[in-house]
Amino acid sequence: MDFLRRCFSKMSRVKTIPEDIHSTSLSRCLTTFDLSLLGIGHMIGAGLYVLSGTVIKEMAGPSAVLSFCFAGVAAFLSALCYAEFGARIPKAGSAYSYTYVTIGELWGFLIGWNIILEHIVGMASVARAWSGALDALFDGAIKNGTIKTVGHLAEDSIWLSDYPDFVATGIGIVAFVIVATGAKISIHFNSTFTILNVIVLCFIIICGFVYANTDYWTTDKYGGFFPYGFSGTISGAASCFFAYIGFEGIAVGGEEAKNPEKSIPIASALALTVVTCLYLLATCSLTLMIPYTDTITSAAYPFAFEEVGASWAKYIVALGSMFGITTSLIGGAFSLPRSVYAMAEDGLLFHFLAYIHPRTQTPVVSIVVFGSIALLMTLLFEISTLVEFMSIGTLFGYTIVAASIIILRYQPVDKCQFKLKPDESPTKSSSTKSLPQDSEEASERQSIISKSKSHDDFGRLRQTLREFPILKKFEPGDGVKSAVVLMGVFMTSLLLVVIDGFDHLKEGAWWAVLLVIIFGLFVIVFYLTIIAHEQNDAFLTFQVPFVPLLPSLSMFVNIALMLSLSKYTWLRLVIWIVIGLILYFAYGMHFSHENRPSNGYGQIVEYAGDAKLPDNAMKSLSEEVREQQPADKSDERYHQAQTTYQ
Repeated sequence: MDFLRRCFSKMSRVKTIPEDIHSTSLSRCLTTFDLSLLGIGHMIGAGLYVLSGTVIKEMAGPSAVLSFCFAGVAAFLSALCYAEFGARIPKAGSAYSYTYVTIGELWGFLIGWNIILEHIVGMASVARAWSGALDALFDGAIKNGTIKTVGHLAEDSIWLSDYPDFVATGIGIVAFVIVATGAKISIHFNSTFTILNVIVLCFIIICGFVYANTDYWTTDKYGGFFPYGFSGTISGAASCFFAYIGFEGIAVGGEEAKNPEKSIPIASALALTVVTCLYLLATCSLTLMIPYTDTITSAAYPFAFEEVGASWAKYIVALGSMFGITTSLIGGAFSLPRSVYAMAEDGLLFHFLAYIHPRTQTPVVSIVVFGSIALLMTLLFEISTLVEFMSIGTLFGYTIVAASIIILRYQPVDKCQFKLKPDESPTKSSSTKSLPQDSEEASERQSIISKSKSHDDFGRLRQTLREFPILKKFEPGDGVKSAVVLMGVFMTSLLLVVIDGFDHLKEGAWWAVLLVIIFGLFVIVFYLTIIAHEQNDAFLTFQVPFVPLLPSLSMFVNIALMLSLSKYTWLRLVIWIVIGLILYFAYGMHFSHENRPSNGYGQIVEYAGDAKLPDNAMKSLSEEVREQQPADKSDERYHQAQTTYQ
């Protein structure tokens, strides 16, 4: 039992935030404009030029417009959650860091591991899209030549590509070389190509509407607006979500932003608004130019212009697609090594992966190691396989981030990531004048105390519900944590019945209707349980509005999109998570920075307490030593604490 208790304690420990939240080995050189273009460039690439054709022809038809709209709403809800965390914790780990700080180490590791998967697969799929766009200009000569020279890699496989894509692998190498030269160079390169891509997109939209034919949306001859039904629209939305995941690159770049508290929220909102409008207008123009059944998935826009007699336009579109896919490629290559670096810096992955080159200030080892994995997947896997594989890991991460926002808002002051020192913990009689005024952390504490009449009640039940039989047994903040987890479980159960049992619901099967009612009631009960607690809304940085409503909606939408993906996608996710768990229990749990003593005797005593040393050993350390902040190693008490720990 002691062993299991210690394991659980390690898995649930949270990341300690340093006093200087802005300290980093990376270079803080990015402006709000840089981050906005990074997000736009990362989102407008394969998602528009390649994925849109697949969604239109095989999943949703003209209703792909709604698919992109639904995916955009889901992405916007997730982006709000990212923006709040990114402003408060501007670190390269993005969702990994946010989860680690709020929920605990194991969940943080799993999210980080899935983020790495997301960026690996994203890089591979976008490189494949770049190769496909180039191949389309030469009427398939690259693909046919490769198959003729090398032969088929695998035919009719659900895992592997039809042929090894050497062109995609080559452009992937170029992208990683550009990223390795430094953040500012990468961003300048990205910004230039993003602006050119937006100009070409405006041309596509205007010309597309010139050749529009509304019959393709309205008449049964062409299948109408919902040729695959509304379920096809939802399935299309799950795949379309891939097109929006680039906004996470903004949060990943937060550690290199000059003013992350303002830049991340503004850049996230601006990038998503621009991209969503462009996606909707471009998809409208494509589905109005030609019937959805005539769409060519590998080169949808060039072929559409050729079909309407504007062959000259297809070359401009092809050029724009190369610009767009290149920016998406650079965005993926930029985000991948920084996500690895964040986990390695915390000790959860091998520490050599956190090496920063002194001249370029980039994580070069992470670029080489995980870039090689991405390039291998580029060579071997088909783009459709890669897109679905990435979407599920991304949606899983976004769901956890939304849950983390709710948990964070209902944490008591002493459990927030900006913790008060023992002698500064506020009580009802404490005065804000006693707090230091010379730092952002002091301002944060003062804001939390002065803006609320019940700052010492955060996470507790509201005054009128203090005697509620079950909930009064929970410690402050713990009741909300449990309610969020259970709400997520019943959301999943409800959506499983609605999605997989939709035909039974249409037929009015009593058991299906009963399950929907039961699961729906439980979701409502746990949602009401959350709002029955006192919320902390006095943070100085950006806050998601309408908590817990918007994060709960984000969880619901993301879970629905996840459950719309195929069983093979779930199988691939399970395999990846199993590999990650093996790595965590074999290495990360033991070498985590939270598992070893720091340079201060105060934190060594805290670590020793977690290890449950004998009572007589703990008593030998004075209360003064336990409460001290990290001290000089020459201090005699430091050596006393270190000896006791050993």
